Amino acid sequence: MPWYKKLHWQIIIGLVLGLIYGVVAAAAGWGSFTRNWIGPFGTIFLRMLFLIAVPLILASLITGVASLSDVKKLSRIGGKTIGIYIGTTVVALIIGLLLVNVFKPGNSVPAEISAKLQTEWADDAAARQQSADQAQERGPLQAFVDMVPENFFGSASSNRNMLQIVFVAIFFGIALMLLPKDKAKPLLDFFDSLNALIIKVVELIMLTAPVGVFALLADTIAQVAQDNLNELGELLGALGFYMIVVLVGLIIHITVTYPTLLKLFTPLSLRQFFSGIAPAQLVAFSTSSSGATLPVTMEMAEKNLGVSEEVSSFVLPLGATINMDGTALYQAVAAVFIAQVLTIPLGLMDQLEIILLAVLASIGTAAVPSAGIIMLIIILESVGVPAAGIALILGVDRILDMCRTVTNVTGDATVASVVAASENQLHEVSPDAASMAVQQTLDEVEAA
Repeated sequence: MPWYKKLHWQIIIGLVLGLIYGVVAAAAGWGSFTRNWIGPFGTIFLRMLFLIAVPLILASLITGVASLSDVKKLSRIGGKTIGIYIGTTVVALIIGLLLVNVFKPGNSVPAEISAKLQTEWADDAAARQQSADQAQERGPLQAFVDMVPENFFGSASSNRNMLQIVFVAIFFGIALMLLPKDKAKPLLDFFDSLNALIIKVVELIMLTAPVGVFALLADTIAQVAQDNLNELGELLGALGFYMIVVLVGLIIHITVTYPTLLKLFTPLSLRQFFSGIAPAQLVAFSTSSSGATLPVTMEMAEKNLGVSEEVSSFVLPLGATINMDGTALYQAVAAVFIAQVLTIPLGLMDQLEIILLAVLASIGTAAVPSAGIIMLIIILESVGVPAAGIALILGVDRILDMCRTVTNVTGDATVASVVAASENQLHEVSPDAASMAVQQTLDEVEAA
């Protein structure tokens, strides 16, 4: 098969063309045309992925939990999963704090640029502040209260309630596991069939991925540039060092932390792992959403990495909800960066508090674009930094959001591989079969 017919190459081509078009559109003043005639195709692609997120989590987690056969096995796999997720989040935070303290990117932003950014993005900062204030008014145990829905259908109506969907799915899965087999079988068959249906829907949606990715990236550049290429250049110039520090941290986490786990605890080669999850990483980059990317992540993990359906259907939906390594690293760097720009010193105890709050925030952050910015405001307030300082970084937040989502999704796939290997449920997949599996299915669908 020619290289240009492979899915991941088609998505890469879409990304590159979207980037080129976005720059040209900004220079030519085509922002309105891009928003009205290009952006909607990206929105449709994103909505199709969100459309199946809730049923996918519900079906996969219920069948995954129920198939574990006993509560001990569930607690063992669940304990490993949550433990590794929290561990990698702490490592990501430490990497971020080390980099931002060593390179001090906040000291490179001129005072006049800082004042201009705060004025330009003041309205957006105020809106985010209001959302954060509402979150801060909650009691210390409110997160656990919010996890339990009073109306399941109300929870299922919004992708921001993923943690509630996860709770319901695990709860129902445990109940099905405890039922006599003859009573549980009809429901298990239903959810198993629903899961298979969703995977087939994913294959159909992925046929539109190159166009969707092109439109999403073109629209993102148009929004950041605002029909002024000079303004985009000035923004990237002022915040370039900050962006580089965040990106270096994310790259270190992806190329050191995750490969170390894979080398120590799985038989997977790094080439097989990264080539296997490349389509999921590309979708994560374009959508900025772990939740929207979840269907693709699950399919890549099972077909390309050999993760069993039993493990992937439990570990990956949970990861899309509570594993936010990239978001946590970004929050650590952003909090200290804003403090540096505003010349507010943060001591060791303040930065330890950032680690604690960011770990807790990563569990509660919704798997949707830019949700982490709300938790960043709460972190800033907790360490005595004015929340209005987020205006300094809002201009480039979308770009970094795309990159940190790639980190989150890569972490999900890594942990799924490690847990599967520890349970002897990581099946051997030949590299050729792995690279061809999904594309062959898509070719069949396209031909039909």
